[in-house]
Amino acid sequence: MSERAKGPASYFPSIVAKYGRPIEEWKSLIRSQSDKKHMEIVQWLKEEHGLGHGHANALVADTLKNG
Repeated sequence: MSERAKGPASYFPSIVAKYGRPIEEWKSLIRSQSDKKHMEIVQWLKEEHGLGHGHANALVADTLKNG
């Protein structure tokens, strides 16, 4: 039996479906903004890439927790 993703990763299937980019591509974009704070990156994703707040926040949270 497959275990469902929890936390920010639970958003990943809908992010891929809605925006058409793989999660690793989003994480690479986020890492390129390493000079910014969490909410600054969230805002950048919303403004530059059209992500919704929840999706942007989930991507940033998961990416930054892993370094």
